[in-house]
Amino acid sequence: MVILGIDPGSVITGYGVIDARGRQCRLLDQGVLRPGSRKVLADRLKVIYDGLCEVIDRNRPELVAVETAFGGRFPKAALVLGHARGVALLAAANRGLQVWEYAPREVKMAIVRAGGASKQQVQFMVRAMLELGRETMPEDASDALAVALCHHHRISGRIKAVDRIR
Repeated sequence: MVILGIDPGSVITGYGVIDARGRQCRLLDQGVLRPGSRKVLADRLKVIYDGLCEVIDRNRPELVAVETAFGGRFPKAALVLGHARGVALLAAANRGLQVWEYAPREVKMAIVRAGGASKQQVQFMVRAMLELGRETMPEDASDALAVALCHHHRISGRIKAVDRIR
C-alpha cells in the first residue's frame, strides 16, 4: 500500500511517500515544499496545494495521513497552520483519497515510543525503519514520513486504530 504522509506548514510543508507491504516499508519519495515566507498567505497556500497535487499525481498513493495542528501558545500561528492543513486535505480530497489524521504526540509515540521525542529522535527512527542509513533529509520530510509510518502501524494493527477524518 502506498501511503503519503504530510507535515503541513505555511512556510515549509513536508511530504513523504512509503510503500508498505506487510511489515516491510520502503521509501518512494520525500521532500519539502517551500512557498516562501514573504509571499501573502493565499499565494503560499496555492504553492502548497499545487505541490501536493504534483506529489499525489507522481506517486499515486492509496491514502493520505496528515499531522494535526496543535494549539500551542500562539493562536494566530495555529490558525495559519490550519489553512495549510486545509489545502493538504483539499488536495487529497480532490484526488479522491481517504485522509487520516494524527496528532504530533501520537506520531512520536508510534515511531519513537515517547510522545515528547525530539525531531532528531524521530528522524533517527524513520531512517532506521526505512533502512536509509545516514541519508540526509529535511526534518519536515522525516516528520511527514513518520506520519505515514504511524498510519501503517495503525492499519497493520501494531498500535490502536483511530477514526478517519469525517
